Amino acid sequence: MPPPSETDEILHTTTGHVSTITLNRPAAMNALTWDHRERVIGLLATASADPGIRAVVLTANGRGFCAGADLRGGGATAERVAGDVARTIRLGAQRLVAAVLDCEKPVIAAVNGTAAGLGAQLALACDLVLAADSARFIEVFARRGLVPDGGGAYLLPRLIGPHRAKELMFFGDALPAADAERIGLINRVVPDGDLLKTAHEWAARLAQGPTRALSLTKQLVNASLESDRATAFAAEAAAQEINMTTADANEGVAAFVERRTPQYRGR
Repeated sequence: MPPPSETDEILHTTTGHVSTITLNRPAAMNALTWDHRERVIGLLATASADPGIRAVVLTANGRGFCAGADLRGGGATAERVAGDVARTIRLGAQRLVAAVLDCEKPVIAAVNGTAAGLGAQLALACDLVLAADSARFIEVFARRGLVPDGGGAYLLPRLIGPHRAKELMFFGDALPAADAERIGLINRVVPDGDLLKTAHEWAARLAQGPTRALSLTKQLVNASLESDRATAFAAEAAAQEINMTTADANEGVAAFVERRTPQYRGR
């Protein structure tokens, strides 16, 4: 694969089993066009299928993480017929967020600046969210007379409860990174200059872990948010059954018995 060009609007590199996806449209605050979404969805699908990729970092260049969908792109003001909007949301923003939630590898968001609208949902759909001191999260939809898309009304109540979610969505105020951490919306705030370093340190730890066990854990946690206890317990037992067939599970048990550090291979 040829190295990415600095003119590419979605950059992608793989180093040490970590896939890094970088939104690279800083002049537009990394607003996403249809093609950008398709590219990110494709890269996440590749990460799921490639045993050589064991963690993903999603970040951006410039002073913004992502300003959401590119409303200035062609078709934003075109004449619509019934069904057009729902189809566009279903095949665009919702597919993008679902691709993050369904990725079989852990996905870390490294939020370098403002994450607004779909950009906020993209970050919050990730498994772990690191934010720079200067980052802000804005559920901007109500300020534009719009309903949240990209699964916002699904994600936020599950992360911070319905009352805080409604506050963010009704008012559309900017939430500083420190406040996002305080209410449990994100994992950690770090100095701007340490963001990528910390994200890749976390990703490297995940990439050295038992990849299939992490994937199954991700599926269990995500499914638990809409499962009853019996369903969740059955899913846990099935995941354990599947995981115990992996080489990493055998290695983990053997390393414990032999009192050594396990050497996981992601298989």
